[in-house]
Amino acid sequence: MKQIVIIGNSAAGINAAEAIRKQDKKTKIIIISDEKHFGYCRCLISYMLAGDLKEEDLIIRSEQFYADLDIQLLRGKKAEKVNPKKNCVILEDKTKIDYDSLIIAAGAHPKMPENLKGVNKHGVFGFRTIENVKDILELIPISRTACVLGGGLIGLKAAYGLNKRGLEVKVIVRSNRVLSQMLDEQGAEFFKTRFTENGMDVVLGTEAVEIVGNGDVKAIKLASGKVVGCGIVIIGKGVSPNIKIVKETDIKVDKGIVTDDYMRTNIPNIFAAGDIAQTYDMVWQSLDINALWPVAVEQGKLAGYNAVLSLEGKQDKMTKYAGSIGMNAIEFFDLPVISMGIIRKPKDATGYEELTVVDKASNVYKKVMLKDNQVVGFSGIGKINNSGVYLKLIKEKVDITRCKDDLLSEQFGYALIRDLIQEEEQTYV
Repeated sequence: MKQIVIIGNSAAGINAAEAIRKQDKKTKIIIISDEKHFGYCRCLISYMLAGDLKEEDLIIRSEQFYADLDIQLLRGKKAEKVNPKKNCVILEDKTKIDYDSLIIAAGAHPKMPENLKGVNKHGVFGFRTIENVKDILELIPISRTACVLGGGLIGLKAAYGLNKRGLEVKVIVRSNRVLSQMLDEQGAEFFKTRFTENGMDVVLGTEAVEIVGNGDVKAIKLASGKVVGCGIVIIGKGVSPNIKIVKETDIKVDKGIVTDDYMRTNIPNIFAAGDIAQTYDMVWQSLDINALWPVAVEQGKLAGYNAVLSLEGKQDKMTKYAGSIGMNAIEFFDLPVISMGIIRKPKDATGYEELTVVDKASNVYKKVMLKDNQVVGFSGIGKINNSGVYLKLIKEKVDITRCKDDLLSEQFGYALIRDLIQEEEQTYV
């Protein structure tokens, strides 16, 4: 019997398994997960921290799901190394699991600053898993203040949850603004103001140089020399792909595991998907990692589908991956924000143009990035109901010359671009 092994039990891994089973009812599927939980949505952990959701509300695939699809799930088992030459995965306990085809969907882990003194003290957390949240919740009853290091999406999600639990929260940001990967200075100011209005202290332009305490966290020391007392420190400085498992193998790695148009690595029977995979970015037109849940879902499905065809010797039937677009959407204190594609002009680049509208009184902000009269990026705050139209323009690479003056108008919507999209489609007929 053929055997497909999947490393990872989150968005990419689960959807890969489902795609395999839809085509193939007999091949054995083994999923290796270093977490003890069944499949859950890690995008929702901030709502668990805030008390809006319970742990069981995050579960997206129950134990019955794995039984119904005849999937062997190895929970709490860490894949330590892949051996492509022997077609096996070696677990942390030295168990060897053979495969005919392998899908690496091992995700990523929080970036922990290596030069930050005291980062290993009790009370310092990353923010990515249910276990992270449960550990944080244990300290909330005995903590009055929490410090979040990082003003990106992860950091602000954690800060929001802690604030909802009644803690005094201080967000320490090294750059000059929050959400620097999503918004420019004008857009970011909306959220600095909103967080401040809701009782949080957002400190820009500095960073923690030491976490103080004898075993347990007592305070953080900033670069300015100022000491801030706290009982919880959350590191929200992004994530790094879990590529250690393929280190010292022939699998090609750059930022992540490099894949071709079919989610396949340079080893023919090994595929990669999700936050660990470096794939085609439609806007930048280069290989990159877009660590987003919907992207991981799509990549997982395709990796699973193509893995089955590869096993059957039908490589010519495999489906190409169109690529992804970097995009995020979130809402903090009833203020929604969405960002997609390129949000600021690349340094020394030509052909770019920015269109912006700002209405602070109404909490509305919109910015469209153009390159050679095509939309390559959009950021919106407040009224973002027509965001899908901008995404359509980006994906279809539509020449917007005729509707350029309407891109940021109140009336802008699909009706205004329908003819342009149809014209583009006819061009390629």
